[in-house]
Amino acid sequence: QVQLVESGGGLAQAGGSLRLSCAASGRALSNYAMAWFRQAPGKEREFAAAISRSGGSPYYANSVKGRFTISRDNTKNTVYLQMDSLKLEDTAVYYCAGRPGWPSVSGARDYDYWGQGTQVTVSS
Repeated sequence: QVQLVESGGGLAQAGGSLRLSCAASGRALSNYAMAWFRQAPGKEREFAAAISRSGGSPYYANSVKGRFTISRDNTKNTVYLQMDSLKLEDTAVYYCAGRPGWPSVSGARDYDYWGQGTQVTVSS
């Protein structure tokens, strides 16, 4: 199994940027398609971005498209989420997730492995 640990969350102003990291251990990250999800208080966990095992074919939710960039460095066993032009509605706990095979944009239930989450708070 693979273990995932997120970092990089914190407080940012609207219009600012943050970069989240997700470090994998236990198995090589290259075995897994990876994704970022987020969950705001009182809301369901929602898909934000996904990337294939090789790093190609990124997918984005409409709510983050053009502002967030998902990437990965398999040599460092790490996935990233660069978040620019942050909005108040981006405030949430952000989770990285992994699954064998191809990325899925269908929902959280398609992913097998999860990190513990990192809080992102955007203020005005």
